[in-house]
Amino acid sequence: MNHIIAVDIGGTHLRAAAYPLSSLEPLQHYRIKTYQGKRTPQQNLLQAIRSVWPPQGSVLGIGVAVPGPVDPYQGWVLSTPNIPEWRNLPLAQWLSEQFQCPAWIENDANLAALGEWRYGAAQGHHDVLYLTISTGIGGGVIIADRLLRGAHGMAAELGHVTVWPEGPLCSCGLPGHLEAIASGPAIVRYVREQMSGGVSSSLAKAPLLSADQVAQAARQGDVLASQAFQRAGKYLGIALASFLHIFDPSIVVLGGGVSQSGDLLFQPMKEQLRQSVFHPRYLERLQIVTASLGDSAGLMGARALVEDQLHLQKNRPDP
Repeated sequence: MNHIIAVDIGGTHLRAAAYPLSSLEPLQHYRIKTYQGKRTPQQNLLQAIRSVWPPQGSVLGIGVAVPGPVDPYQGWVLSTPNIPEWRNLPLAQWLSEQFQCPAWIENDANLAALGEWRYGAAQGHHDVLYLTISTGIGGGVIIADRLLRGAHGMAAELGHVTVWPEGPLCSCGLPGHLEAIASGPAIVRYVREQMSGGVSSSLAKAPLLSADQVAQAARQGDVLASQAFQRAGKYLGIALASFLHIFDPSIVVLGGGVSQSGDLLFQPMKEQLRQSVFHPRYLERLQIVTASLGDSAGLMGARALVEDQLHLQKNRPDP
């Protein structure tokens, strides 16, 4: 039996799964902390893959979802937000040498988009916009049934689009990016700043504030918490209108933990979106839905990446 190994690397955990080529259900699944014990992230990655390696049959390829900018054409990790030692790392080549089989890498949001399109909420669509709203904001775009990568393999960094030039600094160090206003930490930061300026809130006594707590407070009528989501939703709507102008998708898929806040975020987003699109045609038959694959989106996208690469190799004309 032939298999595909899929890996999803996060700043806190990394996961690996072995999929039979004929099934979407993993044969084996393994989760480990990215930093565990005295081992490096690369050593933990090796352990995760070895733990799911099928005892029988062959592995046709390894697909890896990586946070941060990558060069998918050369298989290099350029940098990652939570693994600082991974800079200009030839990860695909290294894995290929370790396991004696092909390996491919791709940005994790791109692969989540690929997973949702191939197996999840965007099935049947040809032009897809995916946004993950969590600790950061990432994006992926499918155009005419193809994942948009760009000349450098770094297309669709949608969280780093400037929506407010004089706005707060993003985690990347530049001001006014969408991620700096509408991500989970950005929502929390806004609430803390307002409370430190004297605005009252039921959240004042929360020792470790999270976006989920802000959402709960908003549902219970906390004015500041509601304002935080109104603000995030507004700028998300501004950005989304620009994305529609550029990509003109038939469906927008919203994933990530902050998307679970539902209408607290989506209602102001949709209101602003209607005000910001320059022509209502963009909104005709447009679907805006939440992602359906959950935490499996990256793994399923990594699986799809390997399938696509194997298909390309099989159909590549002889030189």
